[in-house]
Amino acid sequence: MTNSIRERISLGNYNSITHEDWKQLLSPQEFVILRQGGTETPFSGKYLHEKRAGTYVTADCNIPVFRSEQKYDSGTGWPSFWAPIEGAVELREDTTNGVPRIEVIERMCQSHLGHVFNDGPPPSGKRYCINSVALKFIPDQPVEFIEK
Repeated sequence: MTNSIRERISLGNYNSITHEDWKQLLSPQEFVILRQGGTETPFSGKYLHEKRAGTYVTADCNIPVFRSEQKYDSGTGWPSFWAPIEGAVELREDTTNGVPRIEVIERMCQSHLGHVFNDGPPPSGKRYCINSVALKFIPDQPVEFIEK
């Protein structure tokens, strides 16, 4: 069954993935964060101190959402970025905890990634505060130059 789910994801059939499918595919923590809007404990995420050049993709659908060049240390305990990859995310109002916030959702699979705040650095002034559990990191491959 899991292979069928992964196949539908790889083909871009995201709307055909059910709540139960996601439960089978994801770890319990990934399910809570990506599908139910949860938040990981601050300073616990594996990508908080990641410094290598590369691309961050969603942990469920492997959609590129952030580049390392936009990552910075906000001191808040979560990986922070000043901008996403263009067109990769949607922003939605989130009032689930009684305080209005802006939720960051991956556009294709509708996965919860974190929240965005207006206290980030230039050039955007934004802080995309993202759960490590919602991401996978793909390091850039070194380019070998061939002399002629």
